[in-house]
Amino acid sequence: MAIVFKIFISLILVASCIGGEKNSKWYNFRIYPSNVTQSETFIVRHPIQPQILFACANTINLSTGFISEGIYVSTDAGVNWYGSDTCKGAPINFHRGDPGIAIDKNGTFILIRLGFIPGLYSHYSTDNGVSWSIQKQIASEDQDRAALISDVIPTSNYYGRTYAIWVQFSPPFPVVFSYTDDGAKNWTQPKQVNSPVQRCQGGDAAIGPEGQIYACWAGVIPTSPFTEDFVGFAYSTSGGDSWIVKENIIDINGIAGVLNQKANIRVNGLPRIDVDKSNGPRKGYIYIVTTQINNTPAGNDPDIILYRSTNQGLSWSSGIRVNQDPLNNGKIQYFPAIHVDDLGGINIIFYDDRNTTSDSTGVFLARSTDGGETWNEYEISDHNFKPQPIGGLGQGYQGDNINITSSGNIILPVWMDNSTGIYQIWTCRINFIELDIREEFNNIYAYQLYQNYPNPFNNSTNIQYTLNEAGYVSIKVYNLFGQLIKNFFEGYKIAGIYNFIFDGTELASGVYYYKLSVLQENILNNQTPGFTRRMILVK
Repeated sequence: MAIVFKIFISLILVASCIGGEKNSKWYNFRIYPSNVTQSETFIVRHPIQPQILFACANTINLSTGFISEGIYVSTDAGVNWYGSDTCKGAPINFHRGDPGIAIDKNGTFILIRLGFIPGLYSHYSTDNGVSWSIQKQIASEDQDRAALISDVIPTSNYYGRTYAIWVQFSPPFPVVFSYTDDGAKNWTQPKQVNSPVQRCQGGDAAIGPEGQIYACWAGVIPTSPFTEDFVGFAYSTSGGDSWIVKENIIDINGIAGVLNQKANIRVNGLPRIDVDKSNGPRKGYIYIVTTQINNTPAGNDPDIILYRSTNQGLSWSSGIRVNQDPLNNGKIQYFPAIHVDDLGGINIIFYDDRNTTSDSTGVFLARSTDGGETWNEYEISDHNFKPQPIGGLGQGYQGDNINITSSGNIILPVWMDNSTGIYQIWTCRINFIELDIREEFNNIYAYQLYQNYPNPFNNSTNIQYTLNEAGYVSIKVYNLFGQLIKNFFEGYKIAGIYNFIFDGTELASGVYYYKLSVLQENILNNQTPGFTRRMILVK
């Protein structure tokens, strides 16, 4: 008797598309289209209501010189957004960007930023970013952009505490921190974490599964462009009262300087950190990612390199090359951001020009479900762009950070992209459950479903798929909320290549899903892989 199994493939149809050539099956969109420059992109999720997302960016009006921090909020896991390019926390004209953001255990939005009088300042919002408190000064010294993290682990002794960690811009350029226990109404006096012998730069931090604080930074060479020389690391199990410090845990060779191929934009190889807080087999693993060059396993062009600790930072793995394109192929990867999702998957986004010219870039996602041993990569940008410096903001500046989080099983990256003529904050929504299922079965079953063409489309579009074995095919259309809209096709198909026309005349512009189900004979087992494609109906 033939073994029978079901293949389920869900495709996302999305309302509208902005951008040029299509490299990706994920629909890209600007979360808050405007005429103001948006760079330095960040995103965090609500600890209790993960469908609530808070994103932020440096915002600069190039005509007036006004600088602020964009406040962008979604209450439906990133489908729709509202907000403003100006943080309304008084005094509004005192803001100077470089934001750090967090949402604490009570749902309080917290933002920290620089001011025109040197120092670090904070604001908080108790109404999902609609209104903001007056500024509160945390530190009076000038510093690099501060990282902001909140302890939302209910079993932690420091549940609800929010920490700011930064590098102070005065000798010996140490890592410094402060914290608040009352939702940013008050902050502790800043305390020095380390006593470096070599200048620190680019602090980042993460909370562990028992409320540990983990911090990392780069030790840099003493002369411009202050290339990253090693990674420093510190951790505290006492809410920051005391720290275990290791000034050099990993020798690296970063990329601080400019990229001549990309209009001399300024780049860095600063480390980013996250921790597995899932209940999976790698709970507590710490991951640090950097950009490096000419330092194994990085080649002679910039590569994304990951390090892993399985014992709270006591020891670290050798470097793992994350991007899987051929070594030394002249392609450039830079600006990685890392997020470990609720199932323990490691997600790293970065700029990558492997599918375009050297003066341009796209955005890639690398994902590992085995602690970084193996990686699957996806180009998530549906168009490329040509990076350019933002005038008047320092040599080569285009922003120094991109970011990523997740909500349920949806990965939500944010990045800056100037394809509209001005840098804006872009995103897309990626279902990582479907990614994992697809990769598990992709090499077993010889079938394929192709992207529709044209996309976007007005009323009708062509879809092609292949079957390696005869089977019973069912195609159904759903709306954004999973409600069945149309039973499009049901019937038996022999093995072969098929095209069909999807007619959306009766449907309004909007977000849709459709599912292709196939009962197929002579397959090894009856497990269920998943594949996704997107289509865009615009009238």
